[in-house]
This record gives sequence, C-alpha cells and structure tokens, in this order.
Amino acid sequence: MSKLFIGLMSGTSVDSIDAVIVDFAAKPLKLIASHKEKIPALLKRRLLHLCYPAADEINQLGQLDRLMGKLLAYASLNVLKKAQITPNKIIAIGSHGQTVRHMPHGKSAFTLQIGDPNTIAALTGIATIADFRRRDLAEGGEGAPLAPAFHRYLFSKVRSDSVMVNIGGMANITVLSPRKVLGFDTGPGNVLLDAWIKKHRNLTYDRNGTWAAKGAINQKLLRRLVADPYFARKPPKSTGREYFNLQWLHKYLCEKLKPQDVQATLTELTAFAITQSINTYAQTARRIFICGGGAYNRCLMQRLIALNPSRQIATTAMLGIEPILIEPIAFAWFAYQTFSHQPIDLTSVTGAKRPVILGGVYHS
Repeated sequence: MSKLFIGLMSGTSVDSIDAVIVDFAAKPLKLIASHKEKIPALLKRRLLHLCYPAADEINQLGQLDRLMGKLLAYASLNVLKKAQITPNKIIAIGSHGQTVRHMPHGKSAFTLQIGDPNTIAALTGIATIADFRRRDLAEGGEGAPLAPAFHRYLFSKVRSDSVMVNIGGMANITVLSPRKVLGFDTGPGNVLLDAWIKKHRNLTYDRNGTWAAKGAINQKLLRRLVADPYFARKPPKSTGREYFNLQWLHKYLCEKLKPQDVQATLTELTAFAITQSINTYAQTARRIFICGGGAYNRCLMQRLIALNPSRQIATTAMLGIEPILIEPIAFAWFAYQTFSHQPIDLTSVTGAKRPVILGGVYHS
C-alpha cells in the first residue's frame, strides 16, 4: 500500500517552488513526480524586499504569507495533475515555506518561513505539515540546516568516507558518518553570485557560471572575504542573506575591479569555504556528492574539482536523484516523520538539546 507525501521547497534564491510526490512505502523511497512552479517576478521582488528591515512590514508579511500559501497550494495541485493522482491519495504535504528572516543567535533568536499552511490545506484538501525550523530553534538549535538528517537517511548505504554538499542560496555540508550526523552551513552558495549578476547584468543567475568563467579570481579580495569571522566559527552554525548580501561584500570590496572578476572571486569563495570545511571536519572524505542549484554551475563545479584533487566529485544524479530534487524530497520525508511521530536527531547539527518531532500539522 502506498504512502504518498508531497514535498515543497522554495529556497533562498526565490526563483521557483520545487514540488515532488514521494512514496515512502517503497524501499528505498520512490519519486513519483516532480514539478517546478515559477515564482512571479513581482512576488519575488516583494519577498526579497521583506527579507530586510523596512516600513509596513506587518502588512507586507501578512499579505505575502497568504500569497505564498496560495502559490505553494498551486504547486501541489500541479504536481498532482502531472502524476494524475487525486488529492485524497496523498497523506500529507510537507512545506518548507519561504524564509524571510533567519536570526538564530541572541536571547530572542528566531527564524521565519512564510507560506500559510492553513491556505495550502484549504486549497488542496490535504493535511499540511509546516514550520519545521522553529521547533528546532525552540529546543536550542539554530533551526538550520535540517537537510543533514535526511541526507543520512537517504544515503545510509553510501560509504562513510563521503560528504554531501547542498549548494542553494547558502551552502551546507553533511558528513556521512555511521555514528552521528554532522552538518552545518559553510557560508554563501549562490546568494552573492545571484545578487552580483543581478546588479551588473540584470540577470537572475549566472547560467552555467559562464560570466564567472570569463573573469579572473582576485586573490586579494578572496583573502579579505575568507577572513570574515563566520568562516572561522565552529559548528553548529547557520547563516542566511541577512548576513551574506551585497552590503557584506562591499565591506571588503576596497578597490575597483571588473564585475566579472568579482563574480569569479565569489564563485571561488563558495568553493573555498566548502573545501575548507571538508578539510577541517571530514579530512578522510574521498567522495563529495553535490546537490542543489549550484550543482548546475559548471564554473563552480570545476573550481570544486580543482580544489579537491584527491577526491571524487559528482552530483547526486550519480546516486539516482537529480540535484535540484533533494530538498523537496527532504521536506516530504520530514512530513512523513512528523506524521509517523518520529523525532529527528539534529543535536550534532543545529545544536538542539534533544531529538524532537518537527513541524506543525494543519488538517484539511
């Protein structure tokens, strides 16, 4: 008998919602269908605006929470249509939501993902499980990254000398160990690359890393960037566009450089931070598997290969799952775990005090 769940993921880049249908009755899990729902340009601009302090935030938050909820519901209905599956066959939807603020430190630490799960449940007729990150934070964790727990589950048979690297807006690593899960955000993934090319070429991202490949890495700038305190911090640690943004970059951009040289240097920063983290916390790793949107950036992949000459580097396609689908499948799995009343152990990843059941259930 099938155990069908939908997973929804909208990442830091705010380009689209990835939706999947997964059957957890199959061993290993079976991907039934996937769908990409584009986020309209105006909604994207409003979401990105909300990521930074501004006037009228409460009205904007309320409106965008509902609008994002509707779009997440449409993504769910569209993946069902593609699979020719009716909503009553789905046990639950796992929705990550859209992160608009991630402030995991201090006495009033918080993380906020919007995309009203009440709206998703109402429009789809399917129970929706959401708000996964705030429970982890309430238990003393940083609320991110969550994916390492899923990486360990999904790739439990992958040799323990391997590392999973997810390159979304931010980049994080998972050390695949039989003893415990270790994972953390290494720093920026695509977020600075996307922001810089948007500013200089009005493009949403550097397709294949083509623009970066035309530039030259500026070693002086790179040294200043990697000297930022974040990279020396010990895990658990997580970050977001609140920290790594163009304002952050301009603090270190002391001389006028060709824009494509800056893009090349930012690409090197992402590759360097990932490599440095692996060298520090997974010295014996011989295989690196890449997922997330960064897996499609040829220039970035080439730099990772160059910086890791003794390691085999491949995308998760080699393991049977397209890189862009790992995270939405992860949130289908988190929903499955919540529905099954199974706690998730992120104590060695986020710093949570104990394993807990993540997410809240919104019945249809």
